[in-house]
Amino acid sequence: MNPLVMAYLAHALRREGFAAQSLGYRTISDPLEAHLSRLANRVARLDAARVHLVGHSLGGVIVMRYLQRGADPRVRRAVLLGSPVSGCRAAADFAQLAGGEMMMGQSLAVWRDPVDVSVDPRFEIGAIAGTRAIGLGRMVTRLPKPNDGVVCLDETRFPALRDHLALPLGHTLMLASSRVARQTASFLKTGAFQR
Repeated sequence: MNPLVMAYLAHALRREGFAAQSLGYRTISDPLEAHLSRLANRVARLDAARVHLVGHSLGGVIVMRYLQRGADPRVRRAVLLGSPVSGCRAAADFAQLAGGEMMMGQSLAVWRDPVDVSVDPRFEIGAIAGTRAIGLGRMVTRLPKPNDGVVCLDETRFPALRDHLALPLGHTLMLASSRVARQTASFLKTGAFQR
């Protein structure tokens, strides 16, 4: 995923006082291990006493796997945006279509397979999920409601979450939402979303 997709959110977080950086990764050609290595290397190079992570969609699943595999000790909080940590029905159905597996490439297993959601309790994790069914998943399959058009609400929940928030947004629109940006900043600052 091109880091430019996170440009608005990174800008909004900078305005909230964070030194936000975006990280890109190749979802089709690179396997999960390459994504984890890229994230670990970037975090290791940061000159910061405390590090927080934000991941959208597959990026949030990568964040979870990173936290489970010995994250840098400076990492404290993470926000997952529309991330199917319990596996993704839309991705599994898309893979069944002609050419679907090829189009998803190396990321298919990461999308489809549930993440072991156990995580060290030192990490405070919040998740924001969308409930407006606007996304490519609607073209591929019928998703149970509520969903954001790609990821179902129940796919974003797991017991170790510190906080969970559902907003009336589509999957991709989360990245351009000022409300998502404000809620993300709130969680990174306080460990909770604003109610």
